[in-house]
Amino acid sequence: MAHVELELEVLAPGDSDGVEPTTGPPAGAAWSAGPWSTSFDRWAETVFAADEPCLVIDSSMTIVAASAACCTLLGLADPRTAVGLPLLDAGLRLVDFTAARSELTETEVDKIPPLLAVTSGRQARGLLRVNHDNSDATVDAIATPLQRDGETVGSLTFFATV
Repeated sequence: MAHVELELEVLAPGDSDGVEPTTGPPAGAAWSAGPWSTSFDRWAETVFAADEPCLVIDSSMTIVAASAACCTLLGLADPRTAVGLPLLDAGLRLVDFTAARSELTETEVDKIPPLLAVTSGRQARGLLRVNHDNSDATVDAIATPLQRDGETVGSLTFFATV
């Protein structure tokens, strides 16, 4: 298992006044938030700038933010055009683990980690088989619900090729 060290710095109120965020959605993206008005907005900003394959969707299963690596891995439209599209309308093609490689049914799609985290309000993890450019990739996905005022408003998912 990887070892991660994290260092936190406490800022007194006012220490960060006037500091502009250095991340943000790609130029031309449909989504833009005020300067970090909620934790949901902060996650979206972080995902846009991430090198890792990650994704934020809202409670209606619409893409709010996707990293470039996520779009490449999952065969989605690029981050600028994926934002605002329902997850399954952005080019994601999920197939089952049988030799037939049949597309997942709606019931099976509802159980993929990004959607399950939204509907259950709990963390979700699972393997996905993604078909992109006539080849399949097995992807490990771990998703956590994002909440605002105690209500689940979306999910944050990280992906890794298996």
